[in-house]
Amino acid sequence: MQDAPESERYEIRDGDRLLGLAAYSRRGARVVFTHTEIDPDAEGSGLGGRLVRAALDDVRSRGETVVPRCSFVRGWIERHPEYGDLVDRGDA
Repeated sequence: MQDAPESERYEIRDGDRLLGLAAYSRRGARVVFTHTEIDPDAEGSGLGGRLVRAALDDVRSRGETVVPRCSFVRGWIERHPEYGDLVDRGDA
């Protein structure tokens, strides 16, 4: 997983092949997740969860918070309450 800030997204790749992305926009110290997409051939493999976990771990390491507008990210955080502290409650 890597942050691609020029594209405003976290990406997960296999070599040059993009397998998934978590799009965001940054607002100061808040990361607003807007969309998550996984290659149809990789759906059901857990790749989306790995991508979101890695992205949230990166956000945490930067001391930022998240606004989970994307339903996939929001649902993942709900299923993993140990990440709930990252949610910016002022705009969740």
